[in-house]
Amino acid sequence: MKLSLTSWSFPACTLKEAAAISNALGIGALDVGLFYRSALSKEKILGDPKGAAAELAGLGVSIPNYYHLFGEGLGGRNLALPGTIAQNAKDLEQVLAFADAANIHTVFILPGIVNPGQSRRDALAVSAESLLELARIAQDFKASICIEPHVHSFAESPAIVTELIEATGIRLALDYSHFACLGYRQEEIDPLAPHAAHVHLRQARMGALQTKFAEGTLNFPAMFATLREAGFRGYLAIENVHQDYMNTLHEDVLTETIAMRDCFLEWQRGV
Repeated sequence: MKLSLTSWSFPACTLKEAAAISNALGIGALDVGLFYRSALSKEKILGDPKGAAAELAGLGVSIPNYYHLFGEGLGGRNLALPGTIAQNAKDLEQVLAFADAANIHTVFILPGIVNPGQSRRDALAVSAESLLELARIAQDFKASICIEPHVHSFAESPAIVTELIEATGIRLALDYSHFACLGYRQEEIDPLAPHAAHVHLRQARMGALQTKFAEGTLNFPAMFATLREAGFRGYLAIENVHQDYMNTLHEDVLTETIAMRDCFLEWQRGV
């Protein structure tokens, strides 16, 4: 397992500056996405995938993961919205061509929300249909797709995520904090570990998606061991943020990033 850093952790930094921070911290890997000053151009990725990939050359870091949104925000063209499969599949071909050209191993997308008129089970059914088609598209590319179950999606419990996995075979960008803040115990989340393709790290507790490392309830050495025992050999992306979503505005991102880095390295030295 290796560490990465999410570019959106530092909203005022350019992509080059975020990459430099990753290198300065001895991490040397950076997840990229469509947010803040480090944002990639979705228009460029969809219109000229190889050109978009070429723009990442020279950053001096590995890029293990790209976070893609098909529409705008959580609701735009989300996977649980009927009528979106054809356009999302078309876009995914370009996204995966970009990822392959940039040597990005995984692309994570969101599972979808409960749209107007839907139940949670309705949303699951539409999302599963979408994911089966997107997985078919992904078979022709080296990069793999995964979803991040998150607060405000239809997939807010380990049980419903398991149902989605069983229906589609989809892998996860697994972030324990989204479940922990909803009150799930770590041992209830652990069964999802064998399905992880990518992992996000952030301290949390019930009622708080993000909190200071010393004030959360997630046991990270236990989490690292669970992932190792599940056969996970991918990247652990440290994802402390400074943004309005879920009131994640109050932690010192750099201090918390270093605390998480040190926790992992200390655990790793004992292996």
